Amino acid sequence: MSLESLRPKIQWFLTPIAKAFSKLPISPNVWTVISLICAFAAGVFFALGYPLLGVLFVVLNACLDVLDGALARYMGIASPIGDYLDHVFDRYADMFIVIGILIYGIYGSTAWACPVPAWVIGVFAITGVLLSSYMGTQAQAVGMKRNYGGILGRADRLILLVIFGVAEFIYPSQILFGLTFLGWLLVVYGLLGHITAIQRFAMGIVELSKKN
Repeated sequence: MSLESLRPKIQWFLTPIAKAFSKLPISPNVWTVISLICAFAAGVFFALGYPLLGVLFVVLNACLDVLDGALARYMGIASPIGDYLDHVFDRYADMFIVIGILIYGIYGSTAWACPVPAWVIGVFAITGVLLSSYMGTQAQAVGMKRNYGGILGRADRLILLVIFGVAEFIYPSQILFGLTFLGWLLVVYGLLGHITAIQRFAMGIVELSKKN
């Protein structure tokens, strides 16, 4: 089950944080922009071979990504524009991070030596990530609720990224079939991302069939 489904259950924790941040002269949309900048920084650090710094900025991105929505709701200024901005920036954040890891895999000091070209693994990961997210938001476009179902949501990807990123820092060498920990992370992203996209597609078909 995707960890995204747990988000409503942590509102008790987010509310006091949102209250504290509401006193700052920074709007929720500005925090959304800052979270995207953190994702870009994470991608740069991954590309340069600094996985621990990459993980640090991934965590900052994730925290701010949760904060902006919670803050907007607390301040009573949540809007479709803010929601749209959040979803678009999330996709750019995903691409920055995956592309950064891919650059590291191609040009880094421990470049991947997998029989499958690195760019193929990168495309597999990016399409898995984007299609699973697309299937979730497309449900809204046809009148259903945002679909957070499936085996791998964004929160799950971020947790895996932290785990694999720290592992890469501890052991920055190829572990299996010429791939490092971050290389295998992209394989997992691609495989589970496409499975999640299919799951969400099937869920949407079933729900739409019940309405007709």
